[in-house]
Formats: sequence, structure tokens, C-alpha cells
Amino acid sequence: MARSVVVEQTGRQATLQRLRDDIRRVQAAPRHYVFELRTGIAGLDELGLCRLGTVVELCGDASSGRTSLALKTLAAATAQRRLGAYVDGPGELYPPAAVPLGVELERLLIVRPQAPGQLVWSAVQLARSGAFACVVVDLTHTGVRLTLADSQKLGDAARVGGCLLLLLTTPQAPGCGLARVLVSTPAPSGRHLRVVEPAADPPLDEVVADAVALEVVRSRQGGFGRTVVTSRAALCVGRSAVWRRCPAPGRGARARPPSPASFERPKKKN
Repeated sequence: MARSVVVEQTGRQATLQRLRDDIRRVQAAPRHYVFELRTGIAGLDELGLCRLGTVVELCGDASSGRTSLALKTLAAATAQRRLGAYVDGPGELYPPAAVPLGVELERLLIVRPQAPGQLVWSAVQLARSGAFACVVVDLTHTGVRLTLADSQKLGDAARVGGCLLLLLTTPQAPGCGLARVLVSTPAPSGRHLRVVEPAADPPLDEVVADAVALEVVRSRQGGFGRTVVTSRAALCVGRSAVWRRCPAPGRGARARPPSPASFERPKKKN
């Protein structure tokens, strides 16, 4: 009996000593602190809103570019060998589409809560854990509209966990009390625009960039009312698709089949 007690105490001491050695080794290792996620997108980085420990709301309509911006921010986190999380409220995220934006899927956790009421709770737990550098929460088509109490919970969780929390909302259901960036895709007036691949026929008219406008409509970090414009093509890694101006249909324009979406979710077979 006494021998078993001695063996147990010896094992505990060895475990404690091994933990002490591990802690010393970690403390002595060189450290790389990340206070802000740099996406490489000039317009977004100029705003200086992607700071760890904060909450930012990307508000925009469908196809405005907000999801691409969020995925690009996750890509910046995974490039730092950090973890990212995506709370997919509507269940519409197609993971392979995140790869061309630079996201390392092996460092991305995708959470799909069963009920809309679990979205805020899931985001709070992920942000508070401290394991993730960036957490994205998609509230589109969920019927969830953040209250002031929800915003406070999310803000506290982001500060405690030291992560950047991005919320994807629509103008019809914005959040309350959060830093907000309005994302839109303005198009030149009087022109018919469509996307073509670089290998297509020579351009019918001059080439223009597909613009994504970012307007700071609410912020505690300054920059209120500031608007920057970036290119959607800059979001993709290794792609140079552009928008070309061409005559509107029905006015003698050469017929061309529209290019398929770059990364379209495959349709279910009947």
C-alpha cells in the first residue's frame, strides 16, 4: 500500500516537472503578436477596423461582396497560422469557394447551429474561447436581429478572447450598437456590365474594375463617413477576371454566352 502511494507521488512530481519545463520552453520561445489582421486589400486595410478584440458589422445586400471580404479576413488569420471560425446561420457557405480567397480549410471551423436562437450563443462561445483569431457570423436569412444586449455580449466575448468578430447582416436587419461598414457594389450608370474571363475574345470596349464600396456608417475607432473602393477581382488568389463595358443587349452587340460563376455551388440532381 505504501509503495503504491510513493509511486503515485513520484508520477505526479514527474508530471509537474514536465509541465514546468514545457512552460519555460514556451515562455522562452520568440513571440509574434498580431494586433490587426492585414487582408492585403488596400481599401479594407485603410479603414483600420480589423483589430483583434473588436466587433465589426459588414452590412450589405446579397452579392455585395461582404462574404468575400469576411473570407479574405479569415484567410489573413489562417496565413498567420491562427484558427478561424465561421458560424453559418443560413447554411449557404460552400467551403471550397473559400480556398481561392486564401483560406486554409484545415484551420477553419464551420459551425451550423440547428436553431437561429443559437447563433449569438455559438459566436460568444467561440470568441470567448481565445482559440480563434477571427470569427465570422452570417445572420443572413435567419430572422435574427441583434439587440443591444446581444451586441454587448459579443463585444465582451471578443475583448476577452482577443479575436476579431465579423457579423454579416443586411440593411433590412442591421445590428444595434456595433461598428458598421456598409458594403455595396456600385456600377457605372448607363452601361451594361457583365463578367468575362481573361481568355475571352478581345474586349468590346475599355476594361473597368468591378468595384466594391466600403462606407463606414458607424465606428468608435474614427473614420465615420469615410468611403473606400476596392476591386472584387483583388479578393481572389490567382484570378484576374474583370468587368468589361459592352453594349446593352438588343443593340447590335455580338452575342456571347455569359461566363459561369467562378465557384458556384453544384446543383442537386433530381
